[in-house]
Amino acid sequence: MAACYLLNEIIVDELSSQNIGSLIFLIRGHKVMLDDDLARLYGVKTKTLNQAIKRNAKRFPPDFMFQLIEIESKNLRSQFVTSSLNYGGRRYLPYVFTELGIAMLSSVLKSEQAIQVNIAIMRTFFKLRKLLAEDATLARKIQKAVSNSNKLFRVVFERLDRLEATAPILPPNRRKIGI
Repeated sequence: MAACYLLNEIIVDELSSQNIGSLIFLIRGHKVMLDDDLARLYGVKTKTLNQAIKRNAKRFPPDFMFQLIEIESKNLRSQFVTSSLNYGGRRYLPYVFTELGIAMLSSVLKSEQAIQVNIAIMRTFFKLRKLLAEDATLARKIQKAVSNSNKLFRVVFERLDRLEATAPILPPNRRKIGI
């Protein structure tokens, strides 16, 4: 019992939001995680994870998970320099899970590690949503400041133009000051 508790503490420590956040990708407009990354976090083989999902297919509609198309998979492989499909790598296109699909995984994978990992992932998605909301608020504030500063700059440039129009013209053969 104590060893299991210690193992879970180590897992939770390693599952910081930053670590999990680096495993979340934007694909087809959805924030998703790859089956391979999830399997590693849950401590199971990717094949085992996918078999569990296939046995519970009704729990995973298309908005919970989907399979990547070949070009998306190639894009990911080129980004991460993962193994080729031809040389000992994956033989099928990876599945990705949305936040809803990851939440549903908790009903399929019931180990203590799966519970801890799922909690950490859900907290990370929550933090991402919070950051995006703060970014939107900040973006609105910046846009308002830019539009206000544009008005101010327009007034300043108009006044400079008026000053330039009323400034005396200096003679071309005037004496230079300085070097």
